[in-house]
Amino acid sequence: MGGCEGSRWRLLDSEREETTSEPQAPLLEPQSAHWKNAVGFWLLGLCNNFSYVVMLSAAHDILRHERASGNQSHAVLLADILPTLIIKLLAPLGLHLLPYSPRVLVSGVCSAGSFILVAFSHSVAISLCGVVLASISSGLGEVTFLSLTAFYPRAVISWWSSGTGGAGLLGALSYLGLTQAGLSPQHTLLSMLGIPALLLASYFLLLTSPEPQDPGGEDEAETAARQPLIGSETSESKPGSSWNLSLKERWMVFKGLLCYIVPLVLVYFAEYFINQGLFELLFFRNTSLSHAQQYRWYQMLYQAGVFASRSSLRCFHIRFIWVLALLQCLNLAFLLADVLLTFLPSIYIVFLIILYEGLLGGAAYVNTFHNIALETSDQHREFAMAAACISDTLGISLSGVLALPLHDFLCQLP
Repeated sequence: MGGCEGSRWRLLDSEREETTSEPQAPLLEPQSAHWKNAVGFWLLGLCNNFSYVVMLSAAHDILRHERASGNQSHAVLLADILPTLIIKLLAPLGLHLLPYSPRVLVSGVCSAGSFILVAFSHSVAISLCGVVLASISSGLGEVTFLSLTAFYPRAVISWWSSGTGGAGLLGALSYLGLTQAGLSPQHTLLSMLGIPALLLASYFLLLTSPEPQDPGGEDEAETAARQPLIGSETSESKPGSSWNLSLKERWMVFKGLLCYIVPLVLVYFAEYFINQGLFELLFFRNTSLSHAQQYRWYQMLYQAGVFASRSSLRCFHIRFIWVLALLQCLNLAFLLADVLLTFLPSIYIVFLIILYEGLLGGAAYVNTFHNIALETSDQHREFAMAAACISDTLGISLSGVLALPLHDFLCQLP
């Protein structure tokens, strides 16, 4: 199975073609193929988000070096989120016209380009171009690889999600560690050009051929019970055929996804409202940590929570994502009340709340896509995974619209 790379990518890049062979019974995935796919998707998740995290940190460093104004700092956030938002909005409509391999190549090239542009930048405009390239790479990669999971056992969703969670933690730590060890931001970024190469190697060399196999193993009974919830087609279909759906069928599938899209949007809205609007205002004077150190601890604990919960799918499943959305909104209300009233006596309570915030956000992400994979038919799964990708980015975008003005307003209060 692992030695079929050439035929594998011919299959995926011409996945709309019908095969003439008789349908085969599902096969159990060989152990070696299981681990190649698991490691492959974990590395794809890591590399897809790693470059984005590292490059964004470096762009902020360069903006500070260039003495950028507050408006230019807000421009970084726009350059960070708008390209990804546009890609994810267009993904269910026309991205399927581009086969998988070219999409992955474009994502890798944009990732490498973001490193190079920001490394050699001497102006805010060039740094922003680097941010845009990183955003394109991350957004296109997420849509592509989540859609690709439709060709593999559902377990790869857990590995992909774990890799994306690890990227936030390892990306920030690696950039901070290398720069504090004495490397300049430029040399630090250039030393990380191996990350896009690793992404391409993981896709082209590590993943195995998506031959007929058992899609979920231990979840077979649950799948049988829940699959009709989104897309009740009973006709036999193959991965890749979802892009032949009519507009009416796509709308039907999308409406079925709203029970997951809306809660995930709310989770990310509350999560990034806290991160963008409240983190800098949660300042404690009764501690030895400086304001900057407190902020770094908030970010690190948040990323640690995200990584842990995105890696937790094999331990437990959560079906009702709206519960996580409600809990995250309560987090937002509680921390906003503390910013206004300053009633928490210790920063360690905030540390626990922020770790909990990350756990909720990561759990919502991985369980949303796991549930969608369980509840969609083969015919609809590839489309459904691509369509649901908009959830996190839309939540982040909406939070930015409200959190940044609120942050500025709260900073002006006596």
